[in-house]
Amino acid sequence: MDLSSELIHALLPLYMATVLGASALIIGIVEGVAEAIALFVKLFSGVLSDLFHRRKPLLLLGYGLAAASKLAFPLAPTLGWIAGARLADRIGKGIRGAPRDALIADITPPDVRGRSFGLRQALDTVGGVGGPLLALAGMAYFASDFRAVFWIAVVPALLAVVLIVVGVREPAGARAVHRTPLRVGDLRRFAPAVWFVAAIAGVLTLARFSEAFLVLRALDIGFSPASAPLVMVAMAIVYAVTAYPAGVAADRGRVPHLLAFGLAALVLSDLVLARAEGPAMVLAGAGLWGLHMGLTQGLLAALIAAVAPPDLRGTAFGVFNLVCGIALLIASVLAGWLWDAYGPQFTFYAGAVFTVVAAIGLWLRRRELALSSTISPW
Repeated sequence: MDLSSELIHALLPLYMATVLGASALIIGIVEGVAEAIALFVKLFSGVLSDLFHRRKPLLLLGYGLAAASKLAFPLAPTLGWIAGARLADRIGKGIRGAPRDALIADITPPDVRGRSFGLRQALDTVGGVGGPLLALAGMAYFASDFRAVFWIAVVPALLAVVLIVVGVREPAGARAVHRTPLRVGDLRRFAPAVWFVAAIAGVLTLARFSEAFLVLRALDIGFSPASAPLVMVAMAIVYAVTAYPAGVAADRGRVPHLLAFGLAALVLSDLVLARAEGPAMVLAGAGLWGLHMGLTQGLLAALIAAVAPPDLRGTAFGVFNLVCGIALLIASVLAGWLWDAYGPQFTFYAGAVFTVVAAIGLWLRRRELALSSTISPW
């Protein structure tokens, strides 16, 4: 599904900007709202997966909706329709996200949990590499016909749904259980470490806006619409290569170091992208962005899996993603406004400042971070 979604994601900002005439602020709003809704929906899907202790039906619903939305992109006549298709795609992502992560936690031995989430993140990112590459090939083959390339995304999306139907199994003993819906008392069962990890994720997301702005920066520097998806390829390759080793390092207790290096990579990425004067610097900045993602994203998911009560894992992932959703919405809208008002350089400089603030905040709370790491089976 990531192969399909990232093909769309690599071209959609370009399509909205060059064909539909959307401003950076509008693109930021569409991307921010779409990604935020995906993360909001994860809260409710996670609660439902805990309520019935069934993950696969929600996985199938989420992947099925995302696949159906892919049919809308090549058929959408206006920006409003494109925004609606993007929202449907992200709602599907939201429905499947928390149950999928909870299912991984259900079937994973605690001593390899970091590796498991690192592997999941790496395989997701393989799609993140293949999607932009397919976009580049499609734009070359179809002479930059966006709609024709969008049709390519339908095929892997449908294959993903088939794979869910025939290949995914619930863990042994999984069955529906009778329990009340989410209550405040359930949230009180979360250890302080759950809320602290969610807060870390929110702060990091606030410092990092939508990746659509990487593509817009490439276009601004001089990439053609057909070649701009290369920045997503560069970002995704580094992300894929680093995600699994980061999971291994997390299993060995290197959580604070990984977060520190991840924050440093994001600051460098923002500075390189702000000062970029040619394709090489844009690609280098995108690679550093991918390094940040590889060092932090699977790690945070593994931390949540480690510190959440087993019967509330889906809910914990939902809360975790709700916090990230709010932060991503704020960050993407702010980035779009800064881009239109002050220019792309200022947008990335602001991102670097936010990241430094986040780093200072984590350093001041380093004892809580160390505690979160030691509570887990690591």
